Amino acid sequence: MLGYWLPSTAIVSEWARRRYGVDATTADGVVLTFDDGPHPEGTPAVLEALGDLRATFFLVGEQVERHRELVARIVAAGHEVGVHCHRHRNLLWLGPRAVRDDLDRAAAVITDAAGRAPTLYRPPYGILNRAALTEARTRGWRTLLWSVDGKDWRRGATPRSVEARILERMGPGDVVLLHDSDAYGASWRNSSGALPGLVKRLSER
Repeated sequence: MLGYWLPSTAIVSEWARRRYGVDATTADGVVLTFDDGPHPEGTPAVLEALGDLRATFFLVGEQVERHRELVARIVAAGHEVGVHCHRHRNLLWLGPRAVRDDLDRAAAVITDAAGRAPTLYRPPYGILNRAALTEARTRGWRTLLWSVDGKDWRRGATPRSVEARILERMGPGDVVLLHDSDAYGASWRNSSGALPGLVKRLSER
């Protein structure tokens, strides 16, 4: 059982990321990523705030089923889409069959809505298990976590605190975690509100 759960340490351990072939950084530049969407208010707000800047959206299958048209908007604006899950659950409590079924459903609905097959994967909460790693590899997906967390979900967080936290930590090669939905406890309002300052700084760099 320990071997099944051990990949979950990749969220905090660089050694584990190397061991399991999981990325949390990019080759150059900075990547802004948004989890948990699409959302009828949050996703349009984030798309507008991003302007010409390109980002990656890790989508939840059950939300895609509800707001399919927003996936087309994400893709049409030139952004990348990846698989987050179908139902937003901690993988530590799911067995191999449940993981496979969840990813099958998510991949199918996201591919159909986006018009292309996703190649990126990020598990809910950034927590992996061996089954999820095996499924991602089998499907040819790159598993991408993050190196800077905006913590837009914290109690008391504001757009200004999210922006300040990211700007203090962000550097070349970083992958930044934000959210375009509040369906699972994060705050798209904090993320979208932080974007104007982040976009300006990234454009300057």
